[in-house]
Amino acid sequence: MKTSYETRYASSPKAVKKYDTEELREEFLIENLMQEDQLVLVYTHYDRYMAGSAVPVAGPIALETIDPLKSSYFLERREIGIINVGGDGTVEVDGEEFQLTLKDALYIGSGKKEVVFKSNDKNNPAKFYLNSAPAHTSLPTIKVSKADANKIELGSLETANHRTVNQMIIGGIVETCQLQMGMTELKTGSVWNTMPAHVHDRRMEIYYYLDIPQDQAVCHFMGEPQETRHIWMQNHQAVISPPWSIHSGSGTSNYTFIWGMAGENLDYGDMDVAKITELR
Repeated sequence: MKTSYETRYASSPKAVKKYDTEELREEFLIENLMQEDQLVLVYTHYDRYMAGSAVPVAGPIALETIDPLKSSYFLERREIGIINVGGDGTVEVDGEEFQLTLKDALYIGSGKKEVVFKSNDKNNPAKFYLNSAPAHTSLPTIKVSKADANKIELGSLETANHRTVNQMIIGGIVETCQLQMGMTELKTGSVWNTMPAHVHDRRMEIYYYLDIPQDQAVCHFMGEPQETRHIWMQNHQAVISPPWSIHSGSGTSNYTFIWGMAGENLDYGDMDVAKITELR
């Protein structure tokens, strides 16, 4: 098993205005997720948030600490959210096993020393998507199935943004320190997510796109509302959204994305909406 990680530093909106396509992708796009038999991690300097993946095929994958954390184990001062987007799998937390089927989630609080990812069938391996944030106290490990999620229907087919928001690791379902995660599924015929767009200067966010059909793509929009940029994205790629940036997208087909965020508060509705007619 191999662990690979990289660090992404924070960028100011003034600097991002001058980025070309390559620089935008280098700073904000996460392209290398879902590598077989690897723990892949990206440590960002936006609220010290991390995103990553684990795809166990040849054998189990342990959640190992990395040098930027300066910790004796990964969850010494952190919490983590996990959503399985592949075949059936198991997450072992200090000897206790949690079975995760497709689109099940698991929250693990700080203080858990050993976390191990396993696939039930190496020919149809689990694909664990990971988000992690600093934590100030230890909270219970909780599994949340898609059926357990708080579901919100938004948008309409007429505006091409009919979607179901599945709130999974969020207050009222799971107690966390600052991490929030969920999954938004677009209906057939709808392609726009998070439109009208918004920013929330109190929190950063990462979008992870999945269920994108072969030969299709999503155009993700970012930047200040009056200074937007775009990044073309493929299946199983993620994109970092700074607190000052909108985060929205439009696909050439419908798709799903997992959102994860952390920061100043746990108020899901704390957002500053940007009027569609005022976007630039």
